[in-house]
Amino acid sequence: MLLTALQKGKTAIISKVNESEFKEKLLEMGCVPGTEIRILLKAPLGDPIAFDIDGYCLSMRKKEADSIEVDLIF
Repeated sequence: MLLTALQKGKTAIISKVNESEFKEKLLEMGCVPGTEIRILLKAPLGDPIAFDIDGYCLSMRKKEADSIEVDLIF
């Protein structure tokens, strides 16, 4: 599933970062396969989204999050 489909409070594992103009940037920010990620907050219109990733808060646009695939764990 895409990261943007993850519901608030659910935790997932990043399985893949798809090819996009954001791939290198996302990998540098810690969005690497095998990392746990959880949605903390969504803006009222759904963009941007704040995530808890590896113990820190990372905010990104929906367009960026759409390039990350995750596997739900709980």
